[in-house]
Amino acid sequence: MKRGPNQAMRKQHGTSMLEVLIAIVIVVVGLLGLAGLQTRITLSEMESFQRAQAIVITQDMVDRINANRRRGADYATATPLGTGVALVTDCAGTTATMAARDLCEWSNALLGAAETSGGGASVGAMIGARGCVTDLSDATKPYKEYGVAVVWQGLNPTLAPGATTCGQGSYGNDATRRAIFTRVVVGCLQNNPANPGLCI
Repeated sequence: MKRGPNQAMRKQHGTSMLEVLIAIVIVVVGLLGLAGLQTRITLSEMESFQRAQAIVITQDMVDRINANRRRGADYATATPLGTGVALVTDCAGTTATMAARDLCEWSNALLGAAETSGGGASVGAMIGARGCVTDLSDATKPYKEYGVAVVWQGLNPTLAPGATTCGQGSYGNDATRRAIFTRVVVGCLQNNPANPGLCI
């Protein structure tokens, strides 16, 4: 028995409720995935911003040491600068030497003093930023060497940095500690008369 054109058309009317529900579920799953992706992008953007800030601040201290090479040892810090240290409004008026003033200004930069909000609060820093300068010089070498490290708290745990111990244990879980570390090598400006070839 042949079906007439009216019977075929009756079976094709609209979509069933089940099809509509399946389509809604597919759209919702896609939107949830997009929301999760947006969250990951925001975290990555913040991590990237903090790393860029750390590179600039690290290079700032490298330049300061290079500008005052003869007094490079004066830049070594006993404790980390930055978070946990008070912001100094006038570094030039409170310090006697160029190295002390440079360390004061560097500490302020770590605290985010370069950028302020409308209320005057410092907002330009990385999360929990700290900086260390260590004297890595070896008495048997004809040059001086210093390590400059900037550390901060990341948003996601990763492998703890091994290049420096600056700020170690300051962020609870050391896997959230991020670090930028560089070495500054300063050639001798004057030989040691008692031991030629070695720095004074």
